[in-house]
Amino acid sequence: MSAALDLAIVSASSLADQIDAAARDIEARLIAWRRDLHAHPELGNREFRTAGIVAGHLRALGFDEVRTGVAHTGVIGLLKGALPGPVVALRADMDALPVAEEVDLPFASKVKAEWNGEQVGVMHACGHDCHTAILMAVAEVLAGQRGALRGSVKFIFQPAEELPPEGEDGGAKMMVEEGAMDNPRPAAIFGLHVTSRLALNVIGWRPGPTMASADNLRITVKGSQTHGAMPWAGVDPIVVSAQVVLGLQTVVSRQTDLSKEPAVVTIGTIHGGLRENIIPESVEMRGTIRTFDEDMRDDIHERVTYLAEAIARGSRAGCTVCIKKNYPVTVNDPALTEAMRPTLARVAGPNHLALVPKVTGSEDFSFFQRVVPGLFIFLGVTPAGQDIGKAAPNHSPRFYVDERCLVTGVRALAHLAVDFLEARAAG
Repeated sequence: MSAALDLAIVSASSLADQIDAAARDIEARLIAWRRDLHAHPELGNREFRTAGIVAGHLRALGFDEVRTGVAHTGVIGLLKGALPGPVVALRADMDALPVAEEVDLPFASKVKAEWNGEQVGVMHACGHDCHTAILMAVAEVLAGQRGALRGSVKFIFQPAEELPPEGEDGGAKMMVEEGAMDNPRPAAIFGLHVTSRLALNVIGWRPGPTMASADNLRITVKGSQTHGAMPWAGVDPIVVSAQVVLGLQTVVSRQTDLSKEPAVVTIGTIHGGLRENIIPESVEMRGTIRTFDEDMRDDIHERVTYLAEAIARGSRAGCTVCIKKNYPVTVNDPALTEAMRPTLARVAGPNHLALVPKVTGSEDFSFFQRVVPGLFIFLGVTPAGQDIGKAAPNHSPRFYVDERCLVTGVRALAHLAVDFLEARAAG
């Protein structure tokens, strides 16, 4: 786990005005990059074109180091300032989703690709095109200030945040394993995520547990096949599965201390049987488990397993429970978050900084936060005047981004990095 960070409240850097001016100057190119990436989305571990654009951009800016092929298609760039100082990291994810776009845009995705054996539409339905374009712009803004930059900035462009294809490794965990946070190791890392759950240019923040862990749940109930007209002659796995689904609801509602942290256990798919008059041999259920505390996470895993097996055993059925841990809890370092809050307030402007509730979605940015203190923020993309509750959510085929948010994202990450470097160097 990362060490606690001792950092006083951070003030605006000496480069604040230059950063804002450079961000305004690059806005048109920033939007063009985003639109190009949006029209050419790539799935996890297949971000070949995107990675090539990113690496070429960093090399053209004269980065001191550009490393490619990290965790398959990841790109890491190191920008060394002319003045001595610490190292800070910035991260953007690059992959799209197997979603067919339904937004009427001149640059809407028409791409199709194979995902886990199926032909699917591909769309940047979670805004990673925005993240990548924003970080490309931050790279150019800070490269233009390197003569006055105290320390170094490590730029991490990550593949497969939305999980790699089945049977493959990838994402932040693999980047960490392949040394993304080493040589040099940053003192802190910052990242952002666009969201339709906030109005345009609102910056959302939260200290401590912010996004949930995410674990895959698969339960297989083994019965004994028989004719539907003679259920007593076998063991019906469909009825047992129904009892398991209902029983699992008590893990959260009756067995978990929700005054400590929220939790979710959801069954999303049930498959079993081929005909209405045949009781099948087995049923498979798949679901997700979300928590905000690692001890609670392990306890819920144990309770889900015990309950499902016990219910099945009571009906003379077999039961196999498989839980795969995916992403840990995304925890914003409290000291770092508090220290950087004035930076966020300055970038957001009056009435545009919001303390957000916990998010039961997950993020593998959490793996970077296990190495060094990190802060993950949210950037609102829903046009002013539109009902937030009616805006299409991330992962929707109708997810829409008001591109006026992009320059705010550039300013946020650039100011966080430089304010942190100067405060750390001064301390």
